[in-house]
Amino acid sequence: MEKRSVGVVETCTVDLARDESEYVELDSGELFGPITVAYETYGVLNAERTNAILLCHALSGDAHAAGYHGEAESKPGWWEEAVGPGKAFDTDRYFLICSNVIGGCMGTTGPASEDPATGKPYGIRFPVVTIGDMVKVQKKLLDYLDIPGLLAVAGGSMGGMQALEWTLRYPDFVRCAVVIASTSRLSPQSIAFDAVGRSAIISDPDWKTGDYYGGTLPSRGLSIARMIGHITYLSEQSMERKFGRRLQSSEDYAYDFKTEFQVESYLDHQGAKFVERFDANSYLYVTKAMDYFDVAEVYGDGSLEKAIERVKARMLLLSFSSDWLFPPEQSRKIVDALIFHKKDVSYFNIRSSYGHDAFLLETETESGIIRRFLDATFNNLGRKGGNCR
Repeated sequence: MEKRSVGVVETCTVDLARDESEYVELDSGELFGPITVAYETYGVLNAERTNAILLCHALSGDAHAAGYHGEAESKPGWWEEAVGPGKAFDTDRYFLICSNVIGGCMGTTGPASEDPATGKPYGIRFPVVTIGDMVKVQKKLLDYLDIPGLLAVAGGSMGGMQALEWTLRYPDFVRCAVVIASTSRLSPQSIAFDAVGRSAIISDPDWKTGDYYGGTLPSRGLSIARMIGHITYLSEQSMERKFGRRLQSSEDYAYDFKTEFQVESYLDHQGAKFVERFDANSYLYVTKAMDYFDVAEVYGDGSLEKAIERVKARMLLLSFSSDWLFPPEQSRKIVDALIFHKKDVSYFNIRSSYGHDAFLLETETESGIIRRFLDATFNNLGRKGGNCR
């Protein structure tokens, strides 16, 4: 097990919104419940309850941000390099919480969950959710954990969208936010990639209008969707360096349509791995939530500057030079709006050839920036100490 890891951790679940009076009003206007939430925690909550940080995962992530699910597990949580003793999110100092989003398939209620009204999986009868709805459910979880406010909320990609949403929906609840490789709205190009991925799933004969549970899974459609998405996570430089035009197992072209180039084999592998752990319907719902994300429209009548005026938190934004999915210009637009309103904002555009995936790979560079930002915020609160709930 890796040194400086949080060690063996357990994913917990809690049932929220158990009766109609507690149901969540979704952005669509629908009241929805009950909701089960899967979450993990790391570190110790201090006596004053002032050191809590919420970590928000990206599209294919889950509540397992750090540590291992058992001594024999070889693969740690998705943000292991950033979460743990002495790391960017220092568990010797902070209490970290990470939960799976509503609509997901890693323990929180989603389309694969049982509909109490029918006793069968929801399928596409599950209501369409937004990034805002994900944040509303996270807030219910924090209320359950008796967290009166967050020192910070942080995430990359779709996790960064949630972090930004937190500062707008609950501006008095968050002291600072770390928004990494993200955006204030999904661009038409990003929506287009999501649409093609969803089309691949829906066109799979095994999708069966979302009612495939208990039968053959729409593996081919989901695999293609993942392959399309994965291309957007890389950069031209990283693909050239990693694969070039090298062939997989021969020196000459085969002159057929089988997998031949190394990059083809890589994408096949990524698609096959994804099918083993993710639900096709959840992919539809989570990508749709990202497509709907537009804080200017929701909070500013179309104006990003007007929306950002709501922010009270200290803000840290990080972007990456080769990220063409959420390019640096999209982060700078948020930064410019924050500066316009004289908000407390720091911004770094990190040089990297990894593309969008850099937010998970450039942890050494990110860590020093994030650690100093969090420590400066926390030090202004006074002393710490105490026990976990």
